[in-house]
Amino acid sequence: MKLVGMLDSPYVRRVAVSLQMLGLRFEHQPLSVFRHMEPFRRINPVVRVPTLVSEDGIVLADSTLILDYAERLARPRSLMPADPLAYQQALHLLGLALAAGDKSVALFYERNLRPAEKQHAPWAGRIEDQVRAAYAALEAEFAQRPPVTEGDTLAQPALSTAVFWHFTQRALPGLVAPEQHPALAALSAHAEELPAFRAAPHGEEACRFDA
Repeated sequence: MKLVGMLDSPYVRRVAVSLQMLGLRFEHQPLSVFRHMEPFRRINPVVRVPTLVSEDGIVLADSTLILDYAERLARPRSLMPADPLAYQQALHLLGLALAAGDKSVALFYERNLRPAEKQHAPWAGRIEDQVRAAYAALEAEFAQRPPVTEGDTLAQPALSTAVFWHFTQRALPGLVAPEQHPALAALSAHAEELPAFRAAPHGEEACRFDA
């Protein structure tokens, strides 16, 4: 398999870390949707990250769809619970994590790609509120039910939350105060020391592993 995209994207990093924790072998090709548009277009004409090219040559996009496929490949190994009720709770947490990530990326683009004179303050403020609300909800959830942090893996809700939290802190400093989210800050600190996270550091050119 080949994972295409830069690790400054939390979606690419989410997939890279997950594939490692699922024990799946892949090659990482660090192409930027801005600087490498033409070579990226030859792989995926939509030029969307992350892109995964399967061993059968089928191109997949969207991190959630890619991870659904990866979970099927890795069976019986899984980063999601088998119990139906626990699975529902995991999906609930993932929905919050994805909301935090989606809105963080949208706000980053709004602030950095749109000319200042064309930025709409009420719209940006609404996105900021959505980011803060998502992380406040995640903080409450993880404070009440701390994730299992033993060993070198994390369940997918904790993994994705850690990836998106780290992105928000790096890309939008000051937006969400770590001291007001101790459970998330502790989860992120733990995650960043795990081998799979260290092998796929935010913003680096390529994963530092051959797995």
